[in-house]
Amino acid sequence: MANALVPGLVRRGAVVDFLVPPATHDIAWRMPDVRTVYELNVSHGAFGLRERVEVASRLQQRGFDWAIVLPNSWKSALVPFLAGIPRRTGFTGEARFGLLNDCRKLDVRSLPRQVDRFASLADVEPANPRLEANAATGEDLLRRFGLDLGSRTLVALCPGAEYGPSKRWPVERFAELARRLAATGMAVCVLGSDRDAELGAAIAGRSPALDLTGKTRLVEVVDILSVVSAAVTNDSGLMHVAAAVGVPVAAVYGSTTPEFTPPLSSRAVAIGQELPCRPCFKRECPLGHLACLTDTSAERAMDALRELGVVGV
Repeated sequence: MANALVPGLVRRGAVVDFLVPPATHDIAWRMPDVRTVYELNVSHGAFGLRERVEVASRLQQRGFDWAIVLPNSWKSALVPFLAGIPRRTGFTGEARFGLLNDCRKLDVRSLPRQVDRFASLADVEPANPRLEANAATGEDLLRRFGLDLGSRTLVALCPGAEYGPSKRWPVERFAELARRLAATGMAVCVLGSDRDAELGAAIAGRSPALDLTGKTRLVEVVDILSVVSAAVTNDSGLMHVAAAVGVPVAAVYGSTTPEFTPPLSSRAVAIGQELPCRPCFKRECPLGHLACLTDTSAERAMDALRELGVVGV
C-alpha cells in the first residue's frame, strides 16, 4: 500500500526512496520508480538506538527534503528526525510532536481506507500498487519444486495472515477448494512464509496441493505469483502482493472488511459473511465461533473464481 504513493509523487518530480525493515527490503526493490531502498534492521519491539542513529547518518548524507512516516509509532518517526530531514510528515500519535513537524490529524470518516490515509500524507491520489515480477524465474522455481505446468492452469492458495486467527479462513476450506480445483484439471500450490508452514502442510495433507510455505523468499513468491492464473487469499500481505502483481484475487474476509483494506486491483473479488458482529477487527474471535470465516464455503470461493473468469461456469 505504501507503493500507492509513488506514482503521484513521481508525477510531481519527486525522487522516491524507501526505508523499510529487512522483511520487505527485497520486495521494495520490485516497486517501479523507487530509486533506492534503505534497511532498518531493528527487531520488532526493540529500541535499537545505535542502528537508528547509523541509518539516520546515512540518510543525512543524502540530503532528503521530505520524510513521509506511514506507521503511527513514536519510534518510526525517530530516524527522519535524527537525519535532520527538514519536513517530516505523519499522523499525530504517540507524542510525536517535535519528531514530526508536519502533523496531520486523521479523519477516519473521510478516509475510510488505509491506502487513502497513506496517500493523504503525501497529498496525492492513491494509485493501485505495482510490483515487477519475472515469470521465467517463477516457472523455474516451480519446476525446481517438481511442478511442471504444461498447459494446466495454476491457482495459488495463501492461507496465512500475520494479524491472527480471525483473519484466517480454515484450512479445511482451503483443502476442499484445492480438491475442487484439482477435479477440474487445475494445479494448486500453497504459498506463505515459514510461519504458515503448519497451515500449508495441513492443506497439502488433505488435497493434491503443492505446499511451498516456508520454502521460498518473499521476492520469489512475487515471481511465482506472476505465473498463476489466480490467488485465493485472506486479508493479508500476500493479498496485496498478488493484487500488485496483477493476478486475479479472491480474498476471504473475516474480522476485517474490504472497506478498510481492499485488494487494490480491478481484478479482485472480496468474499465474506455479513454478520452483526462483523467487522470487529479483533485478532481472535471474541465470541469464540469464527462464523465470519467458517460460514464462507469453498463453493463461494469457486464462485468468486468464476466471476474472475478463472473457472468455467
